Amino acid sequence: MAEAHPVGFQWVMEAKGRGAKVFHVDPRFTRTSALADTYLPIRAGSDIALLGGIVRYILENELDFREYVLAYTNAATIVSDEFVDTEDLDGLFSGYDPRTHTYNERSWQYVGQEETTGYRAADRERDTAAGLRHESHGIPVGGQVRRDETLQHPRCVYQILKRHYSRYTPEMVERVCGIPHEKFLELARAWTENSGRERTGVLIYSVGWTQHTVGVQYIRTGAIIQLLLGNMGRPGGGVLALRGHASIQGSTDIPTLFNLLPGYLPMPNCHNHATFTDWVDSIRHPGQKGFWANARAFGASLLKAYWGDAATPENDFCYDYLPRMTGDHGTYQTVLNMIDGKVKGYFLLGQNPAVGSAHGKAQRLGMANLDWLVVRDLFMIESATFWKNSPEVETGEIVPEECRTEVFFIPAASHVEKEGTFTQTQRLLQWREKALDPPGDARSELWFFYHLGRIIRQKLAASEKPRDRAVRDLKWDYPTHGDLAEPSAEAVLKEINGYEVATGRPLSAFTEAKDDGSTAIGCWIYTGVYADGVNQAARRKSRHEQDWVAAEWGWAWPANRRILYNRASADPEGRPWSERKQYVWWDADKGEWTGYDVPDFEKKKPPTYRPPEGATGVQGLAGDDAFIMQGDGKGWLYVPSGLQDGPMPTHYEPAESPIRNPLYGQQANPTRKVYDNPINSVNPSPPQPHSDVFPYVFTVSRLTEHHTAGGMSRTVPRLAELQPEMFVEVSPELAGELGLAHLGWAHLISGRAAIEARVLVTDRLTPLRLDGRVIHQVWLPYHFGREGIVTGDSVNDLFGITLDPNVLIQESKVGTCDIRPGRRPTGPALLELVDDYRRRAEMTGGRQPIVTTDASEREVG
Repeated sequence: MAEAHPVGFQWVMEAKGRGAKVFHVDPRFTRTSALADTYLPIRAGSDIALLGGIVRYILENELDFREYVLAYTNAATIVSDEFVDTEDLDGLFSGYDPRTHTYNERSWQYVGQEETTGYRAADRERDTAAGLRHESHGIPVGGQVRRDETLQHPRCVYQILKRHYSRYTPEMVERVCGIPHEKFLELARAWTENSGRERTGVLIYSVGWTQHTVGVQYIRTGAIIQLLLGNMGRPGGGVLALRGHASIQGSTDIPTLFNLLPGYLPMPNCHNHATFTDWVDSIRHPGQKGFWANARAFGASLLKAYWGDAATPENDFCYDYLPRMTGDHGTYQTVLNMIDGKVKGYFLLGQNPAVGSAHGKAQRLGMANLDWLVVRDLFMIESATFWKNSPEVETGEIVPEECRTEVFFIPAASHVEKEGTFTQTQRLLQWREKALDPPGDARSELWFFYHLGRIIRQKLAASEKPRDRAVRDLKWDYPTHGDLAEPSAEAVLKEINGYEVATGRPLSAFTEAKDDGSTAIGCWIYTGVYADGVNQAARRKSRHEQDWVAAEWGWAWPANRRILYNRASADPEGRPWSERKQYVWWDADKGEWTGYDVPDFEKKKPPTYRPPEGATGVQGLAGDDAFIMQGDGKGWLYVPSGLQDGPMPTHYEPAESPIRNPLYGQQANPTRKVYDNPINSVNPSPPQPHSDVFPYVFTVSRLTEHHTAGGMSRTVPRLAELQPEMFVEVSPELAGELGLAHLGWAHLISGRAAIEARVLVTDRLTPLRLDGRVIHQVWLPYHFGREGIVTGDSVNDLFGITLDPNVLIQESKVGTCDIRPGRRPTGPALLELVDDYRRRAEMTGGRQPIVTTDASEREVG
């Protein structure tokens, strides 16, 4: 955090100055480690083992915040007797199908609900990253669940969790992660002692935590700990994701993702959602509790914002204009489709896959097989020049004179040269003013897409083709200003906020959304950001003029709530758990919820409210159901449905690992997404033969001095001078073993590529002793490429493409490689080097086995 998010880290330092304990877990000793109370070195890719050990420590010692756990989690809920755990199936859960490498979730359900779910096409769910649609809402929970408030029933979630993590002992944590058990116990004691009725603790992770084949389950494990300790929905608690840059949260809220629409409404699927009603029912699940019962109003209002007058109840608000998902349309499938000649054109905005995405060679070869490519950026990045300046040009795999791709470089405005909002990790929207005009032909994204859309609509104005109706009927009437006809960003924000169609009145809350076409809302979770016709995101009221929650600085979705699920900051009766930590509470005199923050609960619903028999939607939530977007109103320690790889996080080795999984026969995530394509390969791992060809672990992250793929920072002279070359950090022990000289050269080889880097011999990396053998890890930054003032090889060239099955994010924080002293070869000799390693590792044909445990011979459960 100090290295990659230094501005935010100042608050950690302020907390430390007031007595907070800071622990840092990382494969490498960093600036954060230097300022932490305790540093724990960890083997890259083993975090679930560490966190699972914390879960075991909590449960074995009964250190959970019991009142909170009983009231606000599903710990007491009883699970089907059909469920079989990894402990009995050697690393698999019940319901695994080795033919599709997916789970049928039937056996994971709560008792009595086995028939309610589990019959979806699981491989289709994985291909469409269906897990991501549940980021802000839960899975259906039908009817009443059976619970054991004593937590003694052998199939209640609490006992299942306890059995599942029983083998994650301090000794096992040391064996898997390389963390000495005394350091582990120091962390466990501090975390539990700083949690409960009077105290809260926070878990902070950098966004790279997601970039693993079990990335979603990493975060799930952290959430389990925070729920057990009562740290969710309370000030000073939570799970905080440090995003890669300023508006990553915004780019999922109003998504740049293939499977989501604004406000986490899932994209319709061609197999399941033939009608508007089919689509909204798949979101609201008729009969389910919670606020997603209003999904019809959210969906109708979104389509009304898109198509205006053309969207009517009679034509289902132009629902048929929406594209349908037919399968995997993610970035990596798209790149492989480019290589196979299935994609004609591609837009790149604010990303640089030639350097910044896994398997750089595949990215560049894919872009070299397009008809056209549009690159909008501040500088001439590698994704615009790959056709003339890339490793593949040197090796002859791309011939500039023969490359068929026509590249259009469109200069872009920087964030200080345009107005609009950022939405950061706290869900806080902050308006930024334009500081100066962009130079030359540079334009904002808003200008580019508005005018591109305007021109396309003009060209189609006379078309009678049905396929063109969706474009012609778009509501596309944003006001413009200035000599360049820049569209009004505030007008766009007003549309995102939503308005009453008849009067144009901006809506004040998403509860005003209607399903009859009388409201239009661009993103329902943002409703309120333009309440009363005022740009709430532009508020800058000083902290000296308001209370500590600072509700009048910017605006947070939903409804300007600063902490989600803050009903959990009070006990079931509505009283603060702690006067020192009071946040929101029930005011019996006024008959409403009140506090420092906007209560994340129905304002007038008393803690004593119990839903009548058969109640659904919001009315189905009791007065102590704090997690109002979940199907049962509870925080989930155990997930009965909605995850592709299991109801509880389980330690699996990374897709590439030098060691055998110490916990289970199943080596890696059995549901991970792999692509069977000749360009893609995975280095062998135990129990496969020849894993010793790639004996070293490499991991990557960022430097303070550079930004993401380096397109912005490698062009700045002062930053380039501070970090002028690609380098690799190695321990003194490994340097001695391999004959690597400090500030000399080394090259690293995987089954995809070989790259070179300067050597930095440093104690920041510590050899780890695991099961009697030493594991060496090396670290590299991922900012370098072939354009800019300073250049170097790209570490992402070393990675293959293997994905988390829930959200289809790549494993790009851990891989295996070999390391040799000296510079890498060039030209055809570079291909010969990589091919030699592939032959020795027997990577020339066939697929890596997905399932390695004996249970793979049958369908389990």
